[in-house]
Amino acid sequence: MYWRNNVVIEQVSVTDRSFQYGDGCFTTIRVEQGQPVFWSLHKQRMLRAIERLKLKPIDWQLTERQLMKLAQSYQHGGIKIHLSRGEGGRGYSPDLEGDTLVTLSTFAYPSHYQALQLQGVSLALCETRLGLNPLLSGIKHNNRLEQVLIKHELEQKGYVDGVVLDLNGHVIETSMANVFWLKDGTLYTPNLSQSGVEGVMRQRVLELTEQWGIPTKTVYVPIETLFDAEEVFMTNSILGVAPVVAITDICFNIGDFSRRLQETLGQC
Repeated sequence: MYWRNNVVIEQVSVTDRSFQYGDGCFTTIRVEQGQPVFWSLHKQRMLRAIERLKLKPIDWQLTERQLMKLAQSYQHGGIKIHLSRGEGGRGYSPDLEGDTLVTLSTFAYPSHYQALQLQGVSLALCETRLGLNPLLSGIKHNNRLEQVLIKHELEQKGYVDGVVLDLNGHVIETSMANVFWLKDGTLYTPNLSQSGVEGVMRQRVLELTEQWGIPTKTVYVPIETLFDAEEVFMTNSILGVAPVVAITDICFNIGDFSRRLQETLGQC
């Protein structure tokens, strides 16, 4: 489903800026029993991305109306909202006459995610590293070529996912999720001011730990710090919380904190 100026259109042009340059942003939302989960947090993040990328504002009433209409037909699935700056001629100039193009698409809940939540995830250590890009860090922009290359590496190695470092060797995230670890009563997660995506579920976990009075720190650390953790888990908006049971040949137990988060978030 696509629309511009409140009018539904049938197709996207080959001159669309997202197709040509990855010029836009997106978010993926879990749907449970016909309701989009954490919609307000997704909207807040998209508003930050729109401001950062200097996109023209969209009609949020129309977007929410169409989102809710799509969600009603799903008991367990997902919706992706994709924004493009719109159609433009040759060249990088973002000064366009048209409005932002909004796309909504649905997808089935990944069948293997429940097993990852219950049994945990074994992660590779990715050789492909993320560049440093503070202009775009945190937001979920449409240029995902780094993630494409990382996923290719993981598939060649036979892993579902892997820990990704930046060019300086700091832990940032996995190919599809944010990462957390516990050590001596403190919860840690990577600093994402230079690269990586600030996930909606990451935000929710940070809100919960603040409510629970658990010390939390965002840090730049090498992979050896994760190897020394007492408990590791990963999060994204579709997967929720999944314990990490191994990074390469370093093993971890599924901890009480991961299970507490899952129970609080309705996963078990």
